[in-house]
Amino acid sequence: MKDNTRRVRQRGRAWRTGLVGLLMPVALGSAAQTPQERHAAPAVHPETMTEFPAPTDGRPMQVPPPPTTMPLAAGFDVRKFEAMAQAMVADQRIPGMAMAIVHNGRVLSARGYGITDVRAAEPVDAHTVFRLASLSKSFAGTIAGVLVSEGALRWDSKVVDYMPGLQLSDPDAARRVTVADVLSHRVGLARHAYDRDIERGADYNTLVQKLAQAPMTCAPGDCYSYQNVAFSLVGDVVFATSGQFYNEVVSRRLLKPLGMNDASLGLEGIQASARWAKPHVRAGRGWNSLMPKPTYYRVAPAAGVNASISDMAQWLIAHGGHRPDVLPAPLLATLHAPVVGTPGEMRSRSASWRSQRLNAAGYGLGWRIYDYSGHRLVFHGGAVQGYRGLMALMPERDLGLVILWNSESSLPSGLLPTILDTAIGLPSQQWLDVDFETLYAGDRRPGNDSVGAGASISRANPQ
Repeated sequence: MKDNTRRVRQRGRAWRTGLVGLLMPVALGSAAQTPQERHAAPAVHPETMTEFPAPTDGRPMQVPPPPTTMPLAAGFDVRKFEAMAQAMVADQRIPGMAMAIVHNGRVLSARGYGITDVRAAEPVDAHTVFRLASLSKSFAGTIAGVLVSEGALRWDSKVVDYMPGLQLSDPDAARRVTVADVLSHRVGLARHAYDRDIERGADYNTLVQKLAQAPMTCAPGDCYSYQNVAFSLVGDVVFATSGQFYNEVVSRRLLKPLGMNDASLGLEGIQASARWAKPHVRAGRGWNSLMPKPTYYRVAPAAGVNASISDMAQWLIAHGGHRPDVLPAPLLATLHAPVVGTPGEMRSRSASWRSQRLNAAGYGLGWRIYDYSGHRLVFHGGAVQGYRGLMALMPERDLGLVILWNSESSLPSGLLPTILDTAIGLPSQQWLDVDFETLYAGDRRPGNDSVGAGASISRANPQ
């Protein structure tokens, strides 16, 4: 193990020597969050990311967006996308979904489509709550960043300083893991370590103890390997730093200030919601609704948040730089900067848009960062039994998009590249099994505005 770890460290140093200079402007901008000597920004470690090209217009990639952003391409019409979403719930191709589009700090559309439950149908609206699954990771990175901004925590703080009992199979590795390593999936464990145990109902504390038995695939900080159990160590760090439970801190410091009034954490949170969408799985040619499982709620930083589409519109507005009272610009620059390369994202078989549109892929601190046909995209997806979700920010256009749905279908995922392509003026491509032009023509009726029935337009800066 020691010899293998030494070789991995040597490879990591070699990558840093040749590539850190490439992303140095991003690293320097991130370090401006607080004085460098007090709160070091996470070390940029692209691993296999040989390049992360600037946008095609030649401007340097920046997060948050520059003061003057590029306009959306001609032909960007929210009504088209709403019509496509409505077509997806027709004849219960999927039971229900919700979609929000935000631009320049304003909500262009935030509405629901379809029904919450095939057994007891109620319409999905802008305040229907969905389970966010791994979209929750963005909340974990953000709350850690808030604590860093305040000087209560450092990105390079050692996790063992807050969890003295933490053990890994390599004792030296346990002593080296930092907060930034946890949030960027660079702990060094095998991919999805103990996820099967989560699904079998194991509790979080038991799984943390089992980390001492998990084989190490690299030294901490030297490679990317997606985690749920290890990622959730940040919850213990937040508790030790703030003196409050993770769920309480996220609610008090993020959800409430941003006006995310429908949002909650945990199984109890979604069940207490005034209206929430039940998860659905395939049943023959139709759908069967279930009660949500408590399993992944037990790893709250990784998958514990619930929210409505109205809430998520405010989340993207804040991450677009329009709520500096809650999320200051230097913090966003740090969260949205690629820390480690994830080239496997460009070879996705489940999402053809990734293989066709991505030129580079990386992971930051609770967010994925892509080069989408020459344009920076800040992204995360999520999936847990009966729920799916996608969210994305395109900073140079100050555009945000989030789609949530209550079934295991992959159908709505094609909306994301459809909308992004339109925003940047790429030729249309059939990412969806929906007739774009026919739907739009049929939707152009007198009095039919871009919001529609059941929608909710929220203020950019809720009180």
